[in-house]
Amino acid sequence: MPPKAEKGTVKSVEIIDRSDEEGGAVVGKTTTSNKTASHPSPQVQQTLDSRSFWKAGAYDVGPTTKRPPDHGQLEHARVHPKFLHSNATSHRWAFGAIAELLDNAVDEIHNGATFVKVDKIDVMKDNSPALLFHDDGGGMHPERIRNCMSLGFSSKKSNTTIGQYGNGFKTSTMRLGADVIVFSRATSASQATQSIGLLSYTFLRRTGQDDVIVPMIDFDVSGHWAEPIIYSSQDDWSSNLKVILEWSPFPSKEELMLQFEDIGPHGTKVIIYNLWLNDEGIYELSFDDDDEDIRLRDEANQGGLTNLRRKTVELQSHISYRIRYSLRAYVSILYLRKFSNFSIILRGKPVQQLRIADELKYSKVIAYKPRLGGGQSEVTVETTFGFVKEAPSIWVSGLNVYHKNRLIRPFWKVTADGSSKGNGVVGIIEANFIEPAHDKQDFERSSVFVRLEARLKQILLDYWKDHCHLMGFQPPSARAHREQKQSPVQLSVGLAANVEQEVVQPMDGLPANIGQDVSNGYPGSHEKVTTRDGPGSISIDQICEENIQLFVRCEEHMQKEEELKQTAECLEKELEEAKKKLAQISSYLETRRKQKIMGLQIGKFE
Repeated sequence: MPPKAEKGTVKSVEIIDRSDEEGGAVVGKTTTSNKTASHPSPQVQQTLDSRSFWKAGAYDVGPTTKRPPDHGQLEHARVHPKFLHSNATSHRWAFGAIAELLDNAVDEIHNGATFVKVDKIDVMKDNSPALLFHDDGGGMHPERIRNCMSLGFSSKKSNTTIGQYGNGFKTSTMRLGADVIVFSRATSASQATQSIGLLSYTFLRRTGQDDVIVPMIDFDVSGHWAEPIIYSSQDDWSSNLKVILEWSPFPSKEELMLQFEDIGPHGTKVIIYNLWLNDEGIYELSFDDDDEDIRLRDEANQGGLTNLRRKTVELQSHISYRIRYSLRAYVSILYLRKFSNFSIILRGKPVQQLRIADELKYSKVIAYKPRLGGGQSEVTVETTFGFVKEAPSIWVSGLNVYHKNRLIRPFWKVTADGSSKGNGVVGIIEANFIEPAHDKQDFERSSVFVRLEARLKQILLDYWKDHCHLMGFQPPSARAHREQKQSPVQLSVGLAANVEQEVVQPMDGLPANIGQDVSNGYPGSHEKVTTRDGPGSISIDQICEENIQLFVRCEEHMQKEEELKQTAECLEKELEEAKKKLAQISSYLETRRKQKIMGLQIGKFE
């Protein structure tokens, strides 16, 4: 969208980075900016030098032009527009940003939402694509939309809602495109309102702003007509409208109002435009490869190679690979439990949710009790493990870790690279007892998470030992028994090499390729490290397994130590109470003895 010179004073809503009672940033009242686009600061001539997201923040910040506060007024900490970009870099993966916006719609289910639509629309101003999110939730009244577009504000305190940091809308929209416009309609306290807000990195950069300014306008639609809600003056409201028309995809008020026609009595529509490009100058999101999908162009191109081995082609068709580039595939496993009265509609077609646990064979549910510490109550978490239904054709493996129904880490590999152990085993767990990172693509590296990682690896390896024969592998005990029967000559040959390769052997009567690692299209093996002077060999897997067992034993001992400390404290309390009772009884007996002696003495005198 070409830059346009703006005339006159810009009156707008400023995001003021100050703390309220809850410690978050709040949106200030409608104020008048002291800058004009016709007389810009030295920074105003800056343009978006690069439409690539990772380069868009690379520009110099000039001196501030903000005048000092008037006498008696307090200064506030301002947020420079450059922060919008740096804040959005927490999303390294574009699909992670889309998932944040889907979370907002899913959180609206408790407000009656039945769908969220994700689609591509065309911007008529410059014939460019834009990304649309539309839900029929409760919508946002004027105060709530200001909270939404401020920094760090969140009203989601429930154990069931996904969002919690109050930063997801800003980081996700700015990660996908330079600009976003929001339309929302809601009813609150018998008043029906509709609001429009514009968060435009392009506007802030091209007009040289040194503070984040978010133009917003509101309408009262309780009657037959949409009446502007005036907070300070009509000129102020008109200035906000002017900026929105100037920098949004909709150049007239009539076109703006048309966006509410398909919203209904309540709901929200988010349009992200000026989408980011990749390093080759092509849109990062691809809308042309599949009319019913949105794809990540760079990842999709990597999967489109020709002359691949058959096993590699089979692997790339699996959901664990397709989620890298296909939004439809990723969204299908994004939520652990299937929705009953809610649909995610991607480019006009509902996404069919996929429960990974239903796609496993020989599945087993295993209970896990994490040690939380900090006085938290004990919880029991169910984990499900099994082999992928395509095994042994392909050996996809990994753990799918959810938090509050939302997928955080998909197909997380916890076994050693190159090892055949654990091939084909997939696990599912909902870990609500650990906190996800801000981008909701990983977890905070807390001690509880480290223990969870070690325990899940142990559970996976135990499952593999007990069930690998069903996939054609010889159990570790059977291989050890066979090795013991080898002749001394065979053993001496095996000990001669410093490093040798150990390939897991299939059981007799089964094809030779069953049980081999084909995750990359090639038979897999893992290194077996042997000392030159040692009596035998120890594999890397054995070392890892022993390390895990020692870690688990250490955890058990620590837990027992904690229990013994608590028992000792209880016994000490009981001992103190017993001593007090003993002292009371001794005092009582002594008193009775003295009374008896005195009674005898009185009897003698009488």
